[in-house]
Amino acid sequence: AEGLKIPLIKGQMGGDPAAVVYDALHAAQARGLEVVIIDTAGRLQNKRELMQQLDKMKRTCSKLIPGAPQETLLVLDATTGQNGLDQALVFHEFTPLTGIILTKLDGSAKGGIALAVYHKLKIPIQWVGLGEEIEDLQPFDPKAFVEALFALE
Repeated sequence: AEGLKIPLIKGQMGGDPAAVVYDALHAAQARGLEVVIIDTAGRLQNKRELMQQLDKMKRTCSKLIPGAPQETLLVLDATTGQNGLDQALVFHEFTPLTGIILTKLDGSAKGGIALAVYHKLKIPIQWVGLGEEIEDLQPFDPKAFVEALFALE
């Protein structure tokens, strides 16, 4: 956030994530901002209490902003393999997903797990990460993805 000059709202370590969401949405409204990204990184699908916090955060969003959240995206590491499908299934159970961001496609990973996730949940891949810079986050291009997936190199 600092490098991009984007305001960041964060809570105390071990604090209530829904309270951070509440503070962030209030701050965004006060500043006239139209977009708030809520990063829930570090949630393991096998930690039920952390997954239940997702629902509470979502309810907090919808109380403050009718219809929110507009998007619920899962960031999937292209190197994850089968665990990526398990992760998507559990996350989708706790908070219905609207899309996938597939990262680490700049390395040797092909991201085939994305096909399994789409096949099982019908959740579109919306963005791909091709590096660590902001311009490396790009809209998903299905044709380019399939060509890279089946490249014979």
